Amino acid sequence: MRVAQIMAGASMGGAEGFFERLSIALHESGDAVLPAIRHDAGRAARLEAAGLAPLQLPFGGPLDLMTRPLLGRALRRFRPNVAVAWMNRAAAKAPRGAWPLVGRLGGYYDLKYYRRCDHLVGNTRDLARWITAQGWPAERTHYLPNFVAEMGDAKPATLDLPPEAPVLLGLGRLHRNKGFDTALRALALLPRAVLLLAGEGPEREALHRLAAELELGDRVRFLGWRQDAAALLAACDVFLCSSRHEPLGNMVIEAWSARRPVVAAAAQGPSELIHDGRTGMLVPPEDHRAMAAAIAALLADPARREVLATAGRAAYAAEFAQAPVLARWRGFLQQVA
Repeated sequence: MRVAQIMAGASMGGAEGFFERLSIALHESGDAVLPAIRHDAGRAARLEAAGLAPLQLPFGGPLDLMTRPLLGRALRRFRPNVAVAWMNRAAAKAPRGAWPLVGRLGGYYDLKYYRRCDHLVGNTRDLARWITAQGWPAERTHYLPNFVAEMGDAKPATLDLPPEAPVLLGLGRLHRNKGFDTALRALALLPRAVLLLAGEGPEREALHRLAAELELGDRVRFLGWRQDAAALLAACDVFLCSSRHEPLGNMVIEAWSARRPVVAAAAQGPSELIHDGRTGMLVPPEDHRAMAAAIAALLADPARREVLATAGRAAYAAEFAQAPVLARWRGFLQQVA
């Protein structure tokens, strides 16, 4: 197979990370892959280290008149069997050609950006149902899950934490959708626990102010963006997904991979992923008291934490590890090519 992968996303993010992992996995499986990306030195370096030769383009706004013709020429030279455009801007900039164009959605986006696409892929079953409900043909709508990196063998991160303090972890962009304010309010009801927040974003200052108002002191640690998610997961007792809105929740799958019990707000993605009480615990979104109660129950019951962690790991291995997901993606690409 010859596969063009087109990504115009941010430097960090769940979809962006999966784009890199899938591009590298397809290449390692023997497929020819052309990654076309927005200018990003870090992403280009990671792809080059894996043996790929990324094409870097502006992928700018409405005044960017260069990306589409440059991308079109590159695709005609590469002659892909299929091209995959990841999210809105990539789909809007992707030219039509002799290849089928697949739009890959990681959220409930406006389908106007995908009008040139032949097929659409959602990374949850609910998202695929939503796409068809918008009028997109069901026979050209597909569900394909993400895979995450194996995180089960990492050594715990070295952190200056109080001895014997239960450690909670949240990962993700510091955005209102992620509900980290709910996590902070829950922490205020758990007087011995420490919360690690790994991420950056527009809510950083607001979250710092809230932590001060709640008098959390050094029981909350703002770590910024980290590249050692596996080590952070290995260091925590409970993983929190506090999102108000979460189409999927890669971080839930990552926690499963690392055999960590999960407490999640019942947003769209976590509700689809988690069997409540079996592979994790679901609480109502924005309900910090319910979140604190679920965390406290797990912290008081190590055996229960182990049961949830083991079941989550089994779900990861069956549905979200690289081998089964890559096989599904390769089969899909061959089908639509």
